[in-house]
This record gives sequence, C-alpha cells and structure tokens, in this order.
Amino acid sequence: MLKKMILGTVIAGGAGALVLGTPLAYYARTAYSSVRDTVKESVPIEIEIKRARQMINELKPEIASNLRVIAQQEVEVARLTSEVDTKHTQLTAAKEKILRLKNDLSGDAEKLVYAGRHYTSAEVKQDLNHRFEQFKTQEATTDKLEKILSARRRNLEAARAKLNEMLAAKKQLEIEVEDLQARYTMVEVAQTGSKFHLDDSNLSQTRQVLEEIRTRIDVAEKLVASEGALEGTIPLDEEAPADLTDQISDYFGEGRDEVESLVSSK
Repeated sequence: MLKKMILGTVIAGGAGALVLGTPLAYYARTAYSSVRDTVKESVPIEIEIKRARQMINELKPEIASNLRVIAQQEVEVARLTSEVDTKHTQLTAAKEKILRLKNDLSGDAEKLVYAGRHYTSAEVKQDLNHRFEQFKTQEATTDKLEKILSARRRNLEAARAKLNEMLAAKKQLEIEVEDLQARYTMVEVAQTGSKFHLDDSNLSQTRQVLEEIRTRIDVAEKLVASEGALEGTIPLDEEAPADLTDQISDYFGEGRDEVESLVSSK
C-alpha cells in the first residue's frame, strides 16, 4: 500500500512538472533576464568604460601568442628554404655528373679514367645506375620539401593576415572606447550644467557671493572718491564775483539801480 502511495505521488509530481514545467521555466528565465538587465543598468557607465578598456588590454596576450607563432613559422620557413636551395644545388651537380657518365658510356671505350683511376665500362655503368637511383630519390624528397615549404608559407601568410586583423580590430576598439569616453564626458558636462541651473546649489551660491563682493567693492570705491570733499579739499570751480551787478551795468551802459532790480528780482 505504501509503495502504491509513493508511486502515485511520483506520477502526480511528474505530471505536474509536465504541465507546469515549461511555463515555470519560462518565468524563471524571464525573471533572471530582468534581474540581470536591471543589475547591468545600475552599473555606472564610467565603470563599464573601464571594463571595456580592461577587455581590450586582455587581447594583448593573444596577440603576443600569435606573434610567437609567426616567429616560429618564419624560422621554419627560413630553414626549409635553405634546405630546399641546398637540395636543388645538389641535384644540379648530380645531374651534371650523371649526364657526363652517360655521355662517356655512349662511346666504345672499354676503360674510362676518372681522377687518375681506371674503370671498366661495366663499373661506370653500375655507378651511373646507382647515381641515377639516388638522384630520383633526392628529387622526390626535394619535391616533398617544396610542397611542405609552400604549405608553411601559406600558413605564415595566413598567420600574418590574422595578426594584422587582430591589431586593426584592437585599434578600432580603442578608437571606439575613446569616442564613447568623449561622449560620456560631454554628457557629464551637460548634466552638471543642468544640475547647477535647476537646483540653484553651489554654483548659484558662488555667484551670489561674487555679487556681494562686487557690491562691497563698488561702495568702497565711492567712499574713497568722496573722501576729498569731506576733508575740505580746494574747490576747483570759480565762484561768481561780488561786483557782478556793477559789471553788468557798466557793460550794458544802463543805470545801476535798474540793473540791480532786475538781477535781484530773478
């Protein structure tokens, strides 16, 4: 009975998982994605820019690794090139000797002399056959080396192209991150100016202090300018003469009393 109950529970749980599993998994993935996006948005842009710079710097070991591969392939290509050149030189010399022996055997001579020693035509023919077999083997080996050298050269060119692409991509990423840094700096400047303009905080208070200082200096300048008058300085403007009326009467040739009455009435 207990076994049946356990089996029923397992079956019911499995059925629930089949019915609810897919939506629950979807909701879980959606919630995780939402939380991840929220966390990402909460990271300051400046930190993200620094992170991008760090990621660009982390490309250097991979670039260095490619440089080592290229250097190794360059050494191998140089070695193979020298070996192939040596093989071609040896083949050329061997070919000349083979053709010389062949020409010598084309005659009817029974004895042939090389380096002061006498050889029968049969001995020369045997030596020629040996030389020819060696030549064919060396020529086949040289052909294989040339194919290997050609493949190594292609690999070297591909590695160089890959390195150039990586360097160009790294440089482009550096340019892009510098552009983003400049744009973010401009945004910061704009936000700072807007902040001071709207909340009337430190910038407005500083301007008010400067205005107060300016007012105090203006007042001090006016006080300094008025100090001369307060201390009784010498007047520079002439006062009207005491005998003004007499001068007017004499000038116009009229009676002194009449002029005086006109002047005094004004």
